[in-house]
Parts: sequence; structure tokens; C-alpha cells
Amino acid sequence: MTKKEYTPALGFDWLSIWYDLTIKLTMPERKFRRLLIEYLSPKSGERILEFGFGTGSNLILAASQNTDIELIGLDIDPKIKRIASKKLLRNNIDIPLQLYDGSVFPFEDNSFDKVFSCLVFHQLTDNKKAHALNEINRVLKPGGKLIIGDWGKANSPWMRFSFYAVQLLDGFNTTHANVMGALPKFIKEAEFEQVFEAGSINTSIGTFSYYEAVKKH
Repeated sequence: MTKKEYTPALGFDWLSIWYDLTIKLTMPERKFRRLLIEYLSPKSGERILEFGFGTGSNLILAASQNTDIELIGLDIDPKIKRIASKKLLRNNIDIPLQLYDGSVFPFEDNSFDKVFSCLVFHQLTDNKKAHALNEINRVLKPGGKLIIGDWGKANSPWMRFSFYAVQLLDGFNTTHANVMGALPKFIKEAEFEQVFEAGSINTSIGTFSYYEAVKKH
């Protein structure tokens, strides 16, 4: 996948340095990240992958919840990786951050207990959504858990209207499935089971939803 085939954190590469500030100003950051890690519920001895580690905030929070876990981050954006690496260093946290080209994940089959992702799938085309979910299924152990936090079906007309701000930045093509509430369908088509929306919160720019699923035994 080339640079033109993925959507940077805020839609444009030059805006990536403002990603953390934008999230802080437009979303209840502490709440949505805390809930994400609560759904992740990291247990001692687990090997956990974050697909799309962004600036590293979720990895730092997960590491603070349980020091007896192995965390790994995977992303496609070199610029965002540099930001995340500096943030991890400032927090004295050592977590491997890997880049990939948008195709096959650089991990063996059945190698993670859990995979989580936050604010990534609304930046992927439908084909890329499906491909990423198939790769997540491959690297998860049988019975392993998937947790996704991302934009979901609007809970009200106002939430739908406010989400246009996200669509203008990240593109209508990639965000359409999210706002239509179609992510669970994509997850099921990737042969996950026990797929459900665990919860949602309203933000100033749309409805943020949490999805859970399990890889079949």
C-alpha cells in the first residue's frame, strides 16, 4: 500500500502533528479511552496487539492497567509512528511499534490473545476493512477477542449531522459503513462470532461505538 492509499490520522498528512490536540478538543478523551481499555480488560500473561496504534495513547493506558502483559503496536503511517515513539519514550514505556504496508500483518497465525483497534476502521475503504479483519482473525488465537472502538451508527439526528465534520476530513467513502452501523456485518463476514455492540457514547462530532467479537475455536 502506498502513501496515497491510506488516510492519515486527520485526513491530511500535514495535520498529523495536531491529532492529539484535536481529539482532546472534540471528544471526551479520558472517557472513551478508559472505556476502550475496560472492554479490552488486559489479563496477566496475555499478548495483545493494537491495530493502528496512532500516537500511542491507548498503549500507554493499557500498559498502566497491567504490567504483566505483552503489548505490540501495528500501524501504516511512519509520521504517526515517530510521534508515538517519542510519547512512549517520555513515559518510559518500552512497547514495540511496527509498520506494515497495508497487506499481510507481520505476525504468525494464532499469535495474539487479543487485538484492539481505535479510530482506524473509519479510515479504511470497505475492501481494506474486510482485509484488515481477516488478518486480525488470522493472528488471533482460537477463542481470542477483538475489541474495536470507532464511529458507529448515529444515536440521533444531531449526532448524524455533527459526524459530517469527520466525513469531510476522512472521506465519505471510508466513513459510510461506520455511520450506517455496518461494522458488525464486516466483522461477522470475517468469520468472527459473538459479535455485538458493547456500548456507545455521544461526542461533539458523532456517536462513538464499541464492538466486541471472538475468533471461532
